[in-house]
Amino acid sequence: MRARIQKISRYAPSIFQGKLDLAAPRRRASFALAAEHPGERAVFRLLGAILLILASLYVYFVGATILNVVARKEAVANTAALATAVSKLERDYFALSQGVGPEDGARLGLSPLSNVVYVHRPGATAVAAVESNEI
Repeated sequence: MRARIQKISRYAPSIFQGKLDLAAPRRRASFALAAEHPGERAVFRLLGAILLILASLYVYFVGATILNVVARKEAVANTAALATAVSKLERDYFALSQGVGPEDGARLGLSPLSNVVYVHRPGATAVAAVESNEI
C-alpha cells in the first residue's frame, strides 16, 4: 500500500485545479463556527430587544384596534338611544303644541296687539353691484 501512495504523489496537480488550504496561516485571522465572535452577544441582545419591541407594538396596536371597535359600537348604540330620546321629545312637543290656542294667551300673561306696524324698506339694499368686465 505504501508503494501505491508514493506512486500517486509523483503527479503534479493541473493549473486549473484549486488549492484547498485547510490549515489557516497564523498571520491572518481565522473564522470558526465553534468560537464565539466578540460582537455576537451584543448583536443577539439587540435583535432580542428589537423583537421584544416589535411584539409589544403589535400587542398595543391590536389592543387599540379592538378598543376602538368596541368604542365605536358603544357610540353607535348611544347615538341610537339619543335619537330615540329626541324623537320622543319632539312627539311630546308636537302633541302639546296642538292643544295651545289663542285663549291660552291670557292665562300665560300675553296681551293682544291692537296697533301693528310692520317695517318695509323698498329697494334691493342687499344686492351688490358687480361690474361685468371686472377680473
